[in-house]
This record gives sequence, C-alpha cells and structure tokens, in this order.
Amino acid sequence: KYPLRKAGKTNKHGTKVTYLADARVFDTIQVQFDRVSRRLRELAFLVKGVTITLTDFRETQPKQLKYCYMGGIVDFLVDMNQDKAPIHPLPIHFEGEKNGIIAEVAMQYVDSEKEYIYSYVNNISTAEGGTHETGFKIALTKVMNDYMKNVSAAVKEKLSFEGEDYREGLSAIISVKMKEVQFEGQTKTRLGNPEARAAVESIVTEGLNAYLQDLNNASVCSRIAEKAITAAKSRIAAKKAKKIEREKSKADSAPLVGKLSSCTGKKPELNELFIVEGDSAGGNAKMGRDRRFQAILPLRGKPLNVEKKRMEQVLQNEEFRSIITALGAGFDKSFNIQNIKYHKIIILADADQDGAHIRAILLTFFFRYYRQLITDGHVFIAQPPLYSIKKGKNLIWAHTEKQLAEAKAQLGRGAEVKRYKGLGEMSKEQLWETTLDPNGRVLMQVTMEDAAACDQIVSTLMGDAVEPRKQYISEYANFNKQDKFKGNIL
Repeated sequence: KYPLRKAGKTNKHGTKVTYLADARVFDTIQVQFDRVSRRLRELAFLVKGVTITLTDFRETQPKQLKYCYMGGIVDFLVDMNQDKAPIHPLPIHFEGEKNGIIAEVAMQYVDSEKEYIYSYVNNISTAEGGTHETGFKIALTKVMNDYMKNVSAAVKEKLSFEGEDYREGLSAIISVKMKEVQFEGQTKTRLGNPEARAAVESIVTEGLNAYLQDLNNASVCSRIAEKAITAAKSRIAAKKAKKIEREKSKADSAPLVGKLSSCTGKKPELNELFIVEGDSAGGNAKMGRDRRFQAILPLRGKPLNVEKKRMEQVLQNEEFRSIITALGAGFDKSFNIQNIKYHKIIILADADQDGAHIRAILLTFFFRYYRQLITDGHVFIAQPPLYSIKKGKNLIWAHTEKQLAEAKAQLGRGAEVKRYKGLGEMSKEQLWETTLDPNGRVLMQVTMEDAAACDQIVSTLMGDAVEPRKQYISEYANFNKQDKFKGNIL
C-alpha cells in the first residue's frame, strides 16, 4: 500500500492499476491476454457505458482492445444469443431498486428446450446461482401463471403449468448491486443474502407485469405463451415416458451388469469413476485399477451430442443412461449432488481426434445436465502420456513435447521413444503407472470461471448453427501445426 500524493491538475478521469506477479509464488508469470480480455469485456457489458482499454505491450507491435457497451446487459444478452435463434427480436429489459438493492434483468426466449440463466452480484459471476436467481424464478412463475389464466389456448386444454415451462428456452442475465454480500458454496459462487431474493422478486414482478400488460408487446407475449404451452405438453409427455422407463428399470434387476465394474469402497468422497472410451482400453483399465476405490465404465457406443437433442432423446441413449445410473444421483432437475457415488468423475479417452470428440461430447453432457458437478470440482480429464522414453532400465513418461525434449536430453543418445495414440496400446501395468495411480498420474480438473462464456462456446462448437462454428475454427484453429514425432531410436 502506498499513500496518495497530489501530482497536479488534469481533466482526465479513471484508474490505472499496475501489478507484477511474484515469481517465488507462481510457476509461471505469463499473463494470458485472452483470459484478461474476456473478463474485461464482461465487465464492460455489466457496467453500461464505461470504456475499458486493454493494451499488451509484450509484442513488438502492441495489441490493443477497447470495450464499451451503451446497452449494458441488453447488449450482453444479444451477444450471448447470437448463435441461438431468438423467438422475439428484442430482449425484455427492466430494472429497479428495493431496500437499497438494485436489480437489472435482460431476458429473451430462444428456440431451445434448455434454460440459460446467468447472474452477477456487484459484477461478480455467481455460477452456482443463489437467492437472487431464486427471486427471479419465483416472480417469473407467479407472473406467468396469472398471465396464462387469460390465454384461451391454455384454458381450453386445461393445462397446469410449472416454473420450468416458463424457463424452457429462456436466456436471461440478472445483475444485482448490493452491500454486505454473503457468498456460499464450495467455490463461493452462490449468493446467500435472503434480502436479495425479496428485492429481486419484487422488481421482476413489477417489471414483467408491466411488459405483459403493454399492448405494444402483444405479439411477443403471444409467442412466449405458445412456447410455454409447448413446454408444458412436452413435460407431461416426458413425465409419462420417464414413468415407463422407471418401470422398465425396475424390471431389469441389473441394468449395468457387464458394463460398470464398480469398486468395493463405500465412501463416495474417496471413490473414482473412470468413463473410458472403448472396450479394449476399458478392459485394461478394469484389470489395472485399484478395485478398492476405482470404478470403470467403458463406453461401447458413441454418445449423442446433447446440444442438438431433446431430453427424451438423451434419456434413450444407452451410453448416457449408463452414466446416469452409475452416478446414482438423479438427472437434470432431479439431480441431488449429495447422492453421488463418486467424488471424482474422470474422463479417460485416447489422445487422437476421436478421443477429443468423445471428451467434447461428455463435457457438453455434464455442462448441460450436471453443471454442479463441474462447479463443485468433481469432473476431471485423465492425461495419459503421449511418449515413453527408455534407455536400459531407465524409463521416463512424457505428456508434452517439452517433457519429451527434457527426457531425451536426460537419457542421452540411444534412447528409444515410443508414441501412444491409443489407450489400448498400453498394458494394464503401464495404464496403472501412468494414468490410474493417484501417486503418479496427471489429472486436469474441469472448471468454469465464466458461465456465460462457457455457454456461448458450447453453443458455438456443439450447436446446430454451422456458420458461427466455421468462423470460430477459422479464427482460432492452428492449421499449420505439425506432428514433430520422427521415429523410434535416437
């Protein structure tokens, strides 16, 4: 901390912050420009009208980005929904203040069965939701229930609506400003203040009622009502299908026999579930694991891309049904994280394109239907080594090109290098030593810093729209990357 000093008179306004990372604390002090850029862009959306300039002076030619959004979270929502298909062109927007708490909401319905609700408190993302989201959902359900009583199609069919019917296809941003914030949850990303719920509920009730009663919005309101009716019918049909499925599951005394190799341990906090690509790798993993706490679930077929499918189709997919059953904690809205049988869910796939595709599909599944597993830190990606470098009795495993170079330098000339593209190429002993053994393996924990950004990238890469995906690949893919592996004996 340094005392302020008077430097002179100026007409300029703003704050300049300079910081340096301590090399004694951090392994690397390389600041990721894209990561900083994403956060500053998010802040520019959340603070309407502010201009944020980011400059990177590390290159010969300085790189600079400037962000300013006069529409605030409305612009944020439009940007977020650019890869989706909105059913009404302009977002619904309202804001207000109650008991010293300011709440602002932007919402827009898109052609999807999923809900996309993202919330912030004092410009900090609350990925796990909290009382402000609860207040929003309560108000939305109450206001829409009253509105649907006067919609002839709903009255005629005697439909009974639930909150999820009004949230199907809803894309919304909730931004709250308040004092004495209380964060909860394992990652401290859930708002716990009870007063926030009451304030948001009051503000949303007033704002949404005013919008629905305005005759200028009649066409938009009609589309929203139609979507709610469709959602209610789908929910009722899905409920019947789930009931049939439950009865079918009861008739099958052992739905995972021949698939899941469970562990003997009874403590979920110690247990691990490996979701393994393919039968051959699954077989080696079963033989090489520690049965006391490691369970193996091989994927024999190809899971669906859930981003393009309705929930009923997801539940009909045999591979996803196996995962849901193995987790033992429900699914989607009925998921209860307290009931999970394993505190580490580890994706184990080959290091080739098919393996990358499987990982992307599984991560999309967890993001859409088991997001709390990610936010609470239960999802991991196994990192099997790409190379073994052997000379005499000395053996080194390498996960990266850098580690390969270091191992070659350490062992010297005559070292034998082998590259592993598939898990099935490893023996059970090698798989245990490199990938399964907690004392020697490398795991990548799946985290979520920015829920809105994650949603956008999942929609872009896994959704139906082709053009945004082509644009993303064209901008970010490295088409000049070459395989540097040359041979076996050095």
